[in-house]
Amino acid sequence: MKDISVPIWQKSNLTLDEAAAYSGIGKNTMRNLCNAEDCDFVLWIGAKRLIKRQKLDEYLANRTRIER
Repeated sequence: MKDISVPIWQKSNLTLDEAAAYSGIGKNTMRNLCNAEDCDFVLWIGAKRLIKRQKLDEYLANRTRIER
């Protein structure tokens, strides 16, 4: 099977590591944001979390500060 590589900015969902690298936000801070009850940019698949890239972009565009 051929290994397909998709650039991060073209993926619809990102892993926690990819989302941290993509946004410049630390992995622990990103994890804390995802754990919030009102987080609408996280997609849970069992215990695995994926970050909805476009929703993350919208979230960040509307923020001037992110608390740890």
